[in-house]
Amino acid sequence: MKLLVITAVQEYSKEIKSILKKSGIHIYSYKDVTGFRDLSEESFESNWFAGEMDESQSIIFFAFVKKENVDIFFAKADEFNAKQKTMSKVHVVVLNIEKSN
Repeated sequence: MKLLVITAVQEYSKEIKSILKKSGIHIYSYKDVTGFRDLSEESFESNWFAGEMDESQSIIFFAFVKKENVDIFFAKADEFNAKQKTMSKVHVVVLNIEKSN
């Protein structure tokens, strides 16, 4: 059993749910969150349109899944990210579960 953690901008919520379904993952939790990026250390020239702090409406998903479903999800998330024309991507991590009940 693995713990899949997915974060993205909230606009990708529908697509992530579709990818989960196509990956055979039908049970998951999600929560709206505020994404944050501190731009204060970027040079002025590369950040002259934005302020020092950047917040965005984001979403986080959690799912306990079998290894084979993780691999399918990663492949589909990579396909989705490759098609995006924006800098925003779906971010995915997987954690091993040592023990659960």
